[in-house]
Amino acid sequence: MIPSSYPDKAEMARLTARMLWEIEAVHFMEDAPFKLASGLPSPVYIDCRKLISYPRIRSTLMDFLTVTVLRDVGFEAFDNIAGGETAGIPFAALVAERMALPMTYVRKKPKGYGRNARIEGVMSEGQRVLLVEDLTTDGGSKLSFVDAIRETGATCAHTAVIFYYGIFTETEKTLGDHGVSLHHLCTWWDVLAAAREAGTVAAATLAQVEAFLNDPRAWQEENAF
Repeated sequence: MIPSSYPDKAEMARLTARMLWEIEAVHFMEDAPFKLASGLPSPVYIDCRKLISYPRIRSTLMDFLTVTVLRDVGFEAFDNIAGGETAGIPFAALVAERMALPMTYVRKKPKGYGRNARIEGVMSEGQRVLLVEDLTTDGGSKLSFVDAIRETGATCAHTAVIFYYGIFTETEKTLGDHGVSLHHLCTWWDVLAAAREAGTVAAATLAQVEAFLNDPRAWQEENAF
């Protein structure tokens, strides 16, 4: 069933941030910074994969994500919903179910045997594909998935994520230069606001997080491993 009546964007962002805190998907540095996949340090870490284990929150956020895309792009804008391996796969399936559309997924690289395919499922030339992922940091990892989709003859001009870091100025330009628009539910700024509202995080920790959010590259240089 396609949702059509939901809160505005600001309220969905506030509620999404609260839900991420509720399931302890958000982590702020206590003693030492987290190490990101890039190898760089960070005082914050988010684990959107935990959402699949919480049915009520999972369902609400998938409704939010679906209605965000419908409002931003259109009700008849897509023919196929693709998830990025691996975190995007369950969320793509849930969005595809709500939009009553075929679902596929995109491998990070060819599997090396059989058809040696990167696209699993049926994706046809000319289809308009929405790429669904759990989150995006600087947008770079999305480009390979988009290229794999386009190699089938399908088009991909939009990606939707639950969480967008919202702190790297180049992200939307990186995607935009590749012909891709980004749609998201909340950012680190929403999560920080929720932490302040709850009053459960130490002021010193919040200050460290805010310093990172305001200038992440400088913070990473100062706190390099």
